[in-house]
This record gives sequence, structure tokens and C-alpha cells, in this order.
Amino acid sequence: MTRCRLLKPLQRFSFCLIIILVIGCNRPAQTNQQALWIATTTSTRDSGLLDVLLPEFTALYPCDLSVIAVGTGAALKLGQRGEVDVLIVHAPTAEAEFMNNKHGKQHRPFMKNYFVLLGHPDKSAELKNFSISQALKTIAKNNLGFVSRGDDSGTHKKELELWDQSQVRPDFESYTETGQGMGNTLMIASELQAFTLCDAGTYLQFQNKITLSPITCNEELLENRYSVITVRPEKSAQINEQAAEELYKFLNSKKAASLIENYQFNGEPLFTPLNL
Repeated sequence: MTRCRLLKPLQRFSFCLIIILVIGCNRPAQTNQQALWIATTTSTRDSGLLDVLLPEFTALYPCDLSVIAVGTGAALKLGQRGEVDVLIVHAPTAEAEFMNNKHGKQHRPFMKNYFVLLGHPDKSAELKNFSISQALKTIAKNNLGFVSRGDDSGTHKKELELWDQSQVRPDFESYTETGQGMGNTLMIASELQAFTLCDAGTYLQFQNKITLSPITCNEELLENRYSVITVRPEKSAQINEQAAEELYKFLNSKKAASLIENYQFNGEPLFTPLNL
């Protein structure tokens, strides 16, 4: 099995790479493989799904994987600069712009879940039957506290879209931006007993570590679709077009769909595959 490095958002060719997590071991000793660089959302990392999908991919297509977990906005910028080969992102409008600007070669949604609005039980009881728009209006009007990622991630983009649709500006006193990933933002929101928006997969992984619970979920407005994009090889001479194509095909395969469908936490599925 090949080695998969999970990196912070550093330059692709930096001599100083911070290794956060290693998936797998025993890389074949006599190989001269090119690396495959993937920029993915922190929510797919925090959900644990990559720990299942990527070893299965490298078993079929041996390569040296390096995974950078950042917000969708940062991932798209890495792709635009040709610093990664593949993107896993969840911001449909930004994805469409990326493709329209000829930065991506292939683009396809391959799984989904839902965003959930989370809140502390002491503050959220009266919001239980509210729509997402009604809940956000009430939170802002009563200054109940909201913690945002504030990092241009797919979750942050969706949150801003929901505030806009609710016709409310997120500028009330207790609105806080962390500038961090989903896991850290959840922990901060829990400590502050504030509301936050989270993808369902990461919430299920963290639900036993926080005091927050869902208020609204499974509304059409809250659908959270994940896509895979291969970066156009003209972006950089270092683009690994063949390996990127193989990962694209794998994530859209029946094998990956089955792994996604069966990936659960405490009996709860975290994602729904789109290509079964």
C-alpha cells in the first residue's frame, strides 16, 4: 500500500512539508511513481471517509498520494495555480465558475449529505420546528450567538448564502468567525454554547464531543453535494494527468459508491453516493 500524506496548505514544491496524518504504510520499495496531489475539504477529512476511500484506490492504482485539507475556496485556488492534480470540493457555484474559467478538465458530483444547523439545547428548544431561514432570523434578532468558519470553505459559502436568503446580515454582536476548519469550529461553538452550520458527516463524528444538536436538517436548501474535479494539465508541467484521471474514475465508480454508502458512524450513514 502506498503512503498518503495529509498536509496543511503549503506550496506544492516547498521543501518544508508538514505531515499531519499518514494513511497506510509499506510503500513498494522499487517504484518510481509520480505523486498525486489532492486538495480536499476539511469536512471530508474530519468525517474520516478519506481513510476508507484512498487506501482502496491505491490498492487498485498504486501511487504516492499527498492530501491537502483546506476549505473549498483555498482548494480551488490551489487548482487554479496548478499546485494540485485533483480537487474534492462542495460549493456548486464556485465549482461552475472554476470550470467555466477553464481551470478544470473533468467535473462530476459523486456524493452528498446535508448541512445541519446546530445549537445548544438551552437556546434552541424554541427553534426546533423552524425552517433554516426562520431560525437564522431568530438567532440574529435575539443575538443568540453564532460561530462561523469564516474561511471561504464550502460550508462558509453555504452559510453566507443562507443568511442572504434569510434577508439577514450576519453582523450582530455575538457573530464570531474562527477562520478554522469544521472540527475546531464545532468545538469552539460548543464551548460558547452558540449556533453553527456544519455538514452532517462531520457532526456525526463529533456529536459525542460537543453539547450541540441539530435544529434543522434535510431541507432542500441544506443539500450538500461533493464533487471531484481534475485540474487541466496545462496548468503545470507537474500535473499527474493519468493518476488524476484514475482517481476521478474511481470516485465515480460502483466500488467507491458502495464504500460511501456503507461508511457509517454509530449506525448512521455519513454520505449518500450519487453514482450507484
